Amino acid sequence: MELLLIRHALPIRLQTSDGSPADPPLSERGRAQAASLARWLADEQIDRIYTSPLRRAHQTALSLAESKGLEIELEPRVAEYDRDDPLYIPLEELKQCDYELWRDFVQRGYPEGLDLEQFNRGVLEGIEEIIRVNPGKRVAVVCHGGVINAWTAHVLGLEFRLFFGPGYTSINRFLAAGSGERSLESLNETAHLRGI
Repeated sequence: MELLLIRHALPIRLQTSDGSPADPPLSERGRAQAASLARWLADEQIDRIYTSPLRRAHQTALSLAESKGLEIELEPRVAEYDRDDPLYIPLEELKQCDYELWRDFVQRGYPEGLDLEQFNRGVLEGIEEIIRVNPGKRVAVVCHGGVINAWTAHVLGLEFRLFFGPGYTSINRFLAAGSGERSLESLNETAHLRGI
């Protein structure tokens, strides 16, 4: 089967006042990115669409699901590591407003306090379940940069860390054989974002 891991589009910055999880919606630019993604994939067969339960992933999948006439299916295990944080800042914005914090995050390769093993295990279990129930199909999973990094590291046999930055609405393609082989087709396809 072919697995398309798609990073969500650009969300807004959001901080909650009561400490509850920030779950930001897409920005205006993010909505344009999501629409462009749907147009780019218009001629490709997609059999099922899964998303993380986070709003930025679900909203990214809406245009694609509508264009394909498919229901969006939730897979909680592909939610991002920051799902419970009360503050969400896009990394590009963090770099501009707090360069030292951004640099520390990039050098470490994962957020401070993250249980890497638990997060990685959940991602791998969730994606393997999607593969198991979709033999011979092409499936899109709209998720997050950390999730894409975890799966890519697994496929390439690397130790998990955030080693590359998937672009917003980037398409990352993998093949998954019924015999267990997992391989990489492409990373970070973003040609559909030209002009946005």
